[in-house]
Amino acid sequence: MVSHTEVHSTLPGGLPPRFRKRQVLAWASWDWGSAAFNAVMTTFVFTVYLTSESFGGKDHASSVLGYGIALAGVAVAVFAPVMGQRSDAGGRRRLWLGINTALVCLVTALCFFVFPRPEFLLLGVALIALGNVFSEFAGVNYNAMLSQISTPATVGRVSGFGWGMGYVGGIAALAVVLVGFINPDVGWFGVTSENGLNIRAVAVFAAVWLAVFAVPVLFAVPEVPRKERAAGIGFLASYGLLFRRVKAIYKTSPHTIWFLLASAVFRDGLAAVFTFGGVIAHGTFGWPLSQVIIFAIFGNVVAAVGAIAGGFLDDRAGPKKVIVFSLIGLLISGGFIALFGAGDQRLFGLQWSGDTTFWIFGLMLCLFVGPAQSASRAFLARLAPEGEEAELFGLYATTGRAVSFLAPTLFAAFITIFGAQRYGILGILLVLLAGLLVLLPVRSPDKTPRAVVPEA
Repeated sequence: MVSHTEVHSTLPGGLPPRFRKRQVLAWASWDWGSAAFNAVMTTFVFTVYLTSESFGGKDHASSVLGYGIALAGVAVAVFAPVMGQRSDAGGRRRLWLGINTALVCLVTALCFFVFPRPEFLLLGVALIALGNVFSEFAGVNYNAMLSQISTPATVGRVSGFGWGMGYVGGIAALAVVLVGFINPDVGWFGVTSENGLNIRAVAVFAAVWLAVFAVPVLFAVPEVPRKERAAGIGFLASYGLLFRRVKAIYKTSPHTIWFLLASAVFRDGLAAVFTFGGVIAHGTFGWPLSQVIIFAIFGNVVAAVGAIAGGFLDDRAGPKKVIVFSLIGLLISGGFIALFGAGDQRLFGLQWSGDTTFWIFGLMLCLFVGPAQSASRAFLARLAPEGEEAELFGLYATTGRAVSFLAPTLFAAFITIFGAQRYGILGILLVLLAGLLVLLPVRSPDKTPRAVVPEA
């Protein structure tokens, strides 16, 4: 039986502190760079552009986007765990991180060719969906590196620092986008809003941003050792090994499987908060794109503070308490937006506009999203046996994507049923509530034995 402490004590503990710090900074640089895709492309700029009237109406375009993202989740669910397993076995964790990051850069740059006309809606949604797929594949290997650069005493802080760097990177990227492309009538390189050129140029900028800041981790964090016996397994045979490992994990540590299921549900809700946050601000509250970006900058500041603070609480109180507290905060904040966000409302004895409600409770949503995401990653890093981190994070991605249709589909379905975009918020809240209820019985990660996998 191998405990979590025993698994990690041989990894970074013997490295000089200065070297570990350099690895952590290089690792977190990828999070900083990936903000260009997450914040700029999928949340606050390009998806807002895709769901504008130019693409056939905000309700129709929002629905198509929701279904497109849900379809992308199917691809991740099918392939992520086996890709993680094979990168572990073949000693190619860093290689596949680099390949998938490059593919994200490519499809992001291709968004330059999505012109503001209805016939380009499917192309835009397809590129964003592919970007989500490759980003998830890259994230499997990136998250698995957390165990290589942290110790049991610091895994929460390192994970929180990474998320915080992602949010701060989002702030920097959004600020550049706002100043260089969105706000001026004539932006950098002479771009204007004619034919959506400024937004299409933002896609190229986002691709370059990710490419530049993704490079350090590929040099600073070493490749994992190759497992000769497992590396020779064929692709289809890898699924047989995967199923045997899942059964072995359930037998040895059933709470690992239950956590994967619980986190799958609430992480889908967390992803929807960011994916559709900018869409709701623009479509429901009527904010212009510049105002959406300004809110996004403030939101990322708050989210970074939440993620870093949550990382310190994680190492002291445990990741489960951080996640539960954050989910409750998200439900309360989102509930206020759904109930009091449309038009002028009386709230706490005062007359509030919809904009005021969204600013206050939207920022509260940002505050709680970061700790929930960071603690969830740290939770699983504490559970992962040495040498099997990518496979377990592949399962993490798969279970998440296996239910990833929930939030996008409920978001789209509520719009279809009730005929207005604002009702999509209720679908996201239902997913967060379900995730919280499934998580409550799950035991916190103290010590996890290595699962014994039977031979085929």
